[in-house]
Amino acid sequence: MSRDTTIFTQRNKTMTDIIKESLDKSITYPEYATLVNTLAENNDTTGTDKSENLVEYTKLNARRMKRWDKTLKVNEAVKEQIEKIDKKITWLVLTESWCGDAAHVVPVMQKVAELNKNIDVKVVLRDENEALMNNFLTNGGKAIPKLIMVDDASGEVINTFGPRPSEATQLVNNYKEKYGALTPEFKEDLQRWYNKDKGQNAINDLVSLLNV
Repeated sequence: MSRDTTIFTQRNKTMTDIIKESLDKSITYPEYATLVNTLAENNDTTGTDKSENLVEYTKLNARRMKRWDKTLKVNEAVKEQIEKIDKKITWLVLTESWCGDAAHVVPVMQKVAELNKNIDVKVVLRDENEALMNNFLTNGGKAIPKLIMVDDASGEVINTFGPRPSEATQLVNNYKEKYGALTPEFKEDLQRWYNKDKGQNAINDLVSLLNV
């Protein structure tokens, strides 16, 4: 198949086709967590950029994910809302091991999904799923993590979430508006916000998007 034919084929794929192809090569959250830990142990990272900085971020994120997996709590009122969901939904998550926001947010997605057997989390890597990512850009950028909520019965996209919880998004937008770009100091402040929030903003955002 020629390059032109390949490009034409990709452009004419439906969203259903693209999502199905990504789901076919997806992994579960436990498998993803194991992958991140293995990469960290071997001084490696996901994605096309294997720079030392991203390897170090992967190591840091492996520790963050372990901590959130152990400590994340969902209050009883939220549990009751999530348990009411009576249709099967797949949460298809685009991420990479080096992404700081993902290390805080993806464990929250998994924790919420575990409360209802109708929600199934599937994880794919951004750089290996370009067609999918290009259909779910944030302000024109390939920001991750990105959660795509898919109705299993119809195959339709119900909603999306990410890359950050609503409060964190507002903090980022306010800083960019004032200073033009995110600084290393702000990124440290954002990590402190995640630690203080303990996943609660993301949990509330997810429940709101599920319309329960």
